[in-house]
Amino acid sequence: MMNKKRLRVVCSSLLILGLSSTAQAALVDRGNGMIYDSDQNLTWLQDANYARTSGYDATGLMVWSAAASWAAGLNVGGYTDWRLPTVGPVDGIAFDYDYSIAGDTDFGYNVSAPGSTYAGSQGSELAYMFYNTLGNLAGNKAGYGLTNTSADGVNFQNIHADYYWSGTGYASSTSAVWYFDTYNGVQAYAAKYVGGYSWAVRSGDVAPVPLPAAVWLFGTALAGLGLFGRRRGH
Repeated sequence: MMNKKRLRVVCSSLLILGLSSTAQAALVDRGNGMIYDSDQNLTWLQDANYARTSGYDATGLMVWSAAASWAAGLNVGGYTDWRLPTVGPVDGIAFDYDYSIAGDTDFGYNVSAPGSTYAGSQGSELAYMFYNTLGNLAGNKAGYGLTNTSADGVNFQNIHADYYWSGTGYASSTSAVWYFDTYNGVQAYAAKYVGGYSWAVRSGDVAPVPLPAAVWLFGTALAGLGLFGRRRGH
């Protein structure tokens, strides 16, 4: 007969292993220059100025139409559904164009930042990355701006402290779009003909979900215990 005490110990250990193996950091390096953001369920290019380093543009500063076209034409890791980050209403209902430093409107500082009126909002993908994931502070606070470019052991490359285009138009003017300024953490809008950087992103993960390590260990342990029991039965 199988030793019940031994079985309980093994199962308890495997349960602990299972819990630890399923825990996932917000940022996960998927390789091939792609970083998965589990908080937002997005995959970002690790290089935040890939337009330049790939040779597409001499500096990476492009007018909005060129930036949007560049992102849409990317093929990285076999994925072709890249885009510019989107901006949605911070309250999840409607855009508020008033200026604020409290994060309770869509124009201003601390959009999506911890401690803001709508803390944790993912309406602005770039703002959430800047404030929540990377832990940067707004321009009206000490130690503000782009001071952190890594989190969870994952390091992004070539994030410039400057304007980054979004793919979302500004409703009050067809000639303007939302942007996020990583220099000081402000979200605002600009005319499409000015120059801005582009950080490509796509929805979802890029890696198939592997068989959890704990499941494999559990099966292996049960097989081992079965052999142990048969040996004791001889």
